[in-house]
Amino acid sequence: MSNSEIKKLIIAPHCDDEVLGCAGVLDNRKEYGNTFVYYLGVDLFHMVKRDDRLAEVRSVASFLNFDFVVGQNTVNSYKKELIINEITDILNDLKPYEVFIPNGLSYNQDHKEVYEACIIALRPHDLNYFVKTVFVYEIDQYLLWGENTFIPNYFESINIDNKVKAYELYASQVRSFRPSDLLRKYAYIKGLSCQVEYAEAFKLIRSIID
Repeated sequence: MSNSEIKKLIIAPHCDDEVLGCAGVLDNRKEYGNTFVYYLGVDLFHMVKRDDRLAEVRSVASFLNFDFVVGQNTVNSYKKELIINEITDILNDLKPYEVFIPNGLSYNQDHKEVYEACIIALRPHDLNYFVKTVFVYEIDQYLLWGENTFIPNYFESINIDNKVKAYELYASQVRSFRPSDLLRKYAYIKGLSCQVEYAEAFKLIRSIID
C-alpha cells in the first residue's frame, strides 16, 4: 500500500485495542482497504507466546482488511518521551487523513503514555498538516474502574456481530473481566445515545474542513 492510499491510522498501545475501540469503524470501511494500524508493542504474557499473538493480529487484519506494523516497545513500560518521535515518524510516513488515538483517562499506564505522546505528535504543525481529523477512542472495560469522564461527541452505527467476531479472533484476550457480551452491551448503550441499534463512540478533538 502506498502512502497516498492511507486515509485512516489507528494507534493502538497493544494488540487488541484497535478492536476494542474501533472494530466497528474498521468494519464500516474495510471495503476501501486504506486503513493502517500501528501497535506500539505486543504483550509477552506467560500464557501466550509472542508469535501466537501476532498470528491473532494477522487473523484480525485479514478479517477487517487493514495493514499493520508492530513496534518493539516493552508492554507496561512505555514512556511518552521515547515514543513521540516514533509516532511522528509513522504520521509523516503514512500521511493519514484521519487518526484514532486511545483515551488517556485509563487505569492502564501504557494508554496514558501513548495518548500524551499522540497529542504532542499531532499538535498543529506545518509538518503534519495532512492530518485533518483526530478522534479519541475508548475501551469499554475501562469504564468499569477509574476515571469515567469520557464524553463522546461522535458516534458511528456498527455491525456488532462483526465487532464481536473480530474480538474473538483474539482468543488469548477474551477473559472473564472482558467477555464478548461486554462489547455488545456497551455498543447497545452507545446506540441508545444516537438512536441506532449499536454504535461506537468517540471524542472528536480536531476536524478541519478544507
